[in-house]
Amino acid sequence: MRRKVIKGLLRPNSPTELAKDLGFARAAVSRTIQAMEKVGLVECLTPEENRDRYYRVTETGKKVAGIIEGREK
Repeated sequence: MRRKVIKGLLRPNSPTELAKDLGFARAAVSRTIQAMEKVGLVECLTPEENRDRYYRVTETGKKVAGIIEGREK
């Protein structure tokens, strides 16, 4: 799930939209995003919003996504 979520956030997306796209529960996607945000892989673009926040991967997250896809080592 983490791999799919980080790839899904290469472009800004909300947990709700991402959950629909990936076929996972929204709560599970939200928890995954929050965990990734804590370690600096994901950042919130709309922190002032209470609902429908948008997230994207950070530069570090892009490097991790590249490693997952086999583009970087």
